[in-house]
Amino acid sequence: MSDTMKFAIGDMTHVEFAQRMQRPRVILIPLGSQEEQGPHAPMGDYRLTEKLGEMSAREGDGLAAPTLPFGFAEFFRSMAGGMQLRANTFCAVLEDMLGAYLDHGHEQLLIFNGHTTNAGLIDQVCRKIRRERGVSIASLNIWKIIPDTLWTSLYGEAAGSVRGHGGEPLTSACMHLLPHLMRPDLGRAPAQRGTAYGLPMASVSGVRFEGQPLQLPLDCHEVDPSGVLGGRSDLASAEKGEAICDHIVSHTARLMRHLVQCDPRNMLAGHESD
Repeated sequence: MSDTMKFAIGDMTHVEFAQRMQRPRVILIPLGSQEEQGPHAPMGDYRLTEKLGEMSAREGDGLAAPTLPFGFAEFFRSMAGGMQLRANTFCAVLEDMLGAYLDHGHEQLLIFNGHTTNAGLIDQVCRKIRRERGVSIASLNIWKIIPDTLWTSLYGEAAGSVRGHGGEPLTSACMHLLPHLMRPDLGRAPAQRGTAYGLPMASVSGVRFEGQPLQLPLDCHEVDPSGVLGGRSDLASAEKGEAICDHIVSHTARLMRHLVQCDPRNMLAGHESD
C-alpha cells in the first residue's frame, strides 16, 4: 500500500473517489465535538476522531469521510467556547451525511463516533434509515472499545479511577496526537461535588436519593466549574495515549474488514465467509 495513497475522502477528487469505490469498501463517518475537555486539553476533540478515522481507514483499507466537528450535549452549553447542536439538528445533519453516500449506492458505512453523548441520537437515525431505506448502519463508540485488560496494563490499580470527562482516555490520546495543544500545567482534579435539592450530585445526569440515581437536568458548570466531570489526568502520558490509539485503530480496521464482507440489507445473513 503506497504511503501517498489517499484515505480521507476530503483529500480526493471525485474521480479518485469513484475509482476507489469500484470495489466494496467501508466508509467511516467520523463524529466529534467542540466542547471543554477540562482546563488542560483542547476543546476541539473532533481532531482526535479525524486523525483516528483516517488512520483506521488506512489500516482497514477503507475510506474516511470528513468529520462532523459538532455533537449533541446540552449540559455543556454552559461552558463558553463549545458549540453544541440541538437534538433535531444533529439527527437531520447525520441523516443527510449518511444519505449523501446511500443515494449513490454506497451502503457499507460505519459511524465512527468520538462523542459518547451522540449515541442515543445515532441509534434513532440508524433505525429511521433502516425502516425507510432497508439499510442497516453500524455505529462504533471509539472511547468505549478499550478493553479492561488494556486499562489494567496501563494504569494498574488506578484503572478504575482514571476514566472520566476531563480525565482518561482523552487526555493521553491528546498528549499522543495533539501534544502541541496541551496545557498540563492547568490540569486539576475533579472538584468536590455539591448538592441539588439537598441531594448529592452524581454527575450532569442527576443526583442520588437514598443511594439511588435520580435524574435532574444539571449543567456542567454546576457539577464542576472547571469541566472535570470525572477521572484523573495526572496519570496520563503520550505513551499511554499511543497504546490507546493503536488499539482503537487496529480494532476499527479489523471491524472494517469484517463489515466489508457483510450485506447491509440483510444483516441477519451474517458474514460471507461463514
